[in-house]
Amino acid sequence: MHTTVDGFAAGPNGEMDWIIVDEDIFDFVGDRTNQSDTALYGRVTYEMMEAYWPTAAENPSATKHDINHSRWYNKISKIVLSKTLNEKELINTTVIDRDISERITQIKQKGEKSILIFGSPGASQSLLNEGLIDEFWLFVNPIILGKGMPLFKDITGTTKLKLVESKTFACGVIALHYEKS
Repeated sequence: MHTTVDGFAAGPNGEMDWIIVDEDIFDFVGDRTNQSDTALYGRVTYEMMEAYWPTAAENPSATKHDINHSRWYNKISKIVLSKTLNEKELINTTVIDRDISERITQIKQKGEKSILIFGSPGASQSLLNEGLIDEFWLFVNPIILGKGMPLFKDITGTTKLKLVESKTFACGVIALHYEKS
């Protein structure tokens, strides 16, 4: 999840134009996604991803990252936390609208690899409150927004974390990898 130094995942109107990505970050994230067999999204993020990634590799100007991520996106299972989506017409996608803890726990037990949450601060907050997040990958961007959508909002309880690793990119972004301790 990308965040600002002051803890926002998006601007006041959902803006994410402040997020810095470059080839080093794409390669780093690509290595991480290859270790996962399931992606989890909130509805808004899922719809944004679904509008781009299924066909991104077919674009004549697609980058190496676009091609690799599009292929990964099309083969992995997707989970969407939503009360409004209908999963009938969705490809390789499970929609969870209730019993989140029970359903995610079942999916975690079946998976060979890990589940990654992309963006989706609301979904992340729900999963954190249910105790379902085992690790955090935070990409701290060198910007202060002053206001926006908080990365962590309405969190119940305390979650202690242990820093596993950090990586500083030349563009100024710092990746922080935490596990629950």
